[in-house]
Amino acid sequence: MESGSVVTYCGLCCLDCHGHSGKIPDLARELRKELRKAHYEKFAETISGYPFASAFKNYRECYELLGMMMKFRCKAGCRGGGGPPFCKVRKCCESREIAGCWECNRFEVCDTLDFLSGTHGDAHRKNLEILKRKGIEGFMLGKRNW
Repeated sequence: MESGSVVTYCGLCCLDCHGHSGKIPDLARELRKELRKAHYEKFAETISGYPFASAFKNYRECYELLGMMMKFRCKAGCRGGGGPPFCKVRKCCESREIAGCWECNRFEVCDTLDFLSGTHGDAHRKNLEILKRKGIEGFMLGKRNW
């Protein structure tokens, strides 16, 4: 995969994402498989009646969450049609015909990037600074923030 195709519009890198590596979705799938094989739902139902194991009452939700984790797989990256289809950052960059937010002189104060802060803190903004200074190739060779 070409290095530019794994750099997202918002300054993150697909290679650092759990969805791109597939490790967590694969582990979630394997755990669900083992839980089914062990008929773990019966164990959870039985043991949840004891005060020390009341958390097992949430077994069904846990199993469903593992199913959701399996779906967070993205090999294409946002430039290749992957990632969230509703991404406002991608739509903004595409409409302005720019490679990424680092080519915009407003990215430091752009509200469109704020939704990433809950997961990434200010990593994406730090990466955008690096991308602006060093370009994609320089960014890929250096330390990336996540």
